[in-house]
Amino acid sequence: MSPKPTLIFVPGAWHTADTWTKICKILENQHQYKCIPLTLPSTQSDPSATLLGDIETVRNAIVAETSQGRDVVVVMHSYGGIPGQSAIKGLTSPKWETDTAESKKTGHVIGLILMASGFVVPAKSFIDGMGGQPPPSFILNKESGFAELVVDPRELFYHDLPEEEGKEWVKKLTKHSMITLTEGGEHTYAGWMDVPSWYLATTEDHALPVEAQRMFVQMTKDAGGDVTLREIHSSHSPMLSRPEETVQVVLDAVASFVK
Repeated sequence: MSPKPTLIFVPGAWHTADTWTKICKILENQHQYKCIPLTLPSTQSDPSATLLGDIETVRNAIVAETSQGRDVVVVMHSYGGIPGQSAIKGLTSPKWETDTAESKKTGHVIGLILMASGFVVPAKSFIDGMGGQPPPSFILNKESGFAELVVDPRELFYHDLPEEEGKEWVKKLTKHSMITLTEGGEHTYAGWMDVPSWYLATTEDHALPVEAQRMFVQMTKDAGGDVTLREIHSSHSPMLSRPEETVQVVLDAVASFVK
């Protein structure tokens, strides 16, 4: 059996690596996976942070593993799907490549797992992909340079968590650079074209309606993507409110990627 791949976790807008703590503990302690949760530059209160910087952060984490001969699965949430998919360009195994001693010296990205996210449309920014306008939940503040939430974050992201826990997660939210959402389309890459993807749709999502998520999956399948859809009865943050179920989806996805 092949060694277990490394799991690299990419959070969504306003969120940090802490988002993944619950499921990483389970995956590491109970299933012996190496987990690398990332915090993106765009969430570090820097309005000059770019999408390219986020992509490079993910890519550097991937290369640090593949250069040691380890395969990688990238797990993404929400906005994190854009830098996560874009970062794998050139890091997957060519479809025509056969396994040789030489090829096995370098690992590859072998699959993608998306949660309440979207599939990259090449040359389009996050906002372009949403029709050019942000959703009602946030505004693009050109004066501050940040994307700012204008609705109750607990209701938007964590409504199925106990109230006090939801409030604690709200306190952890950071400022998110606006230009990572409005610019940088030229740096995006449709990584879903190169490897199989699993998509976890969140049926009680108040940030991204499940109908839209299902549509994203179908459009990607129609475009030739290899996508497996699973659904979970949760808010926008299944890794927090349904950690055990979310872990099982990750395990099932990885098992399907490992040949």
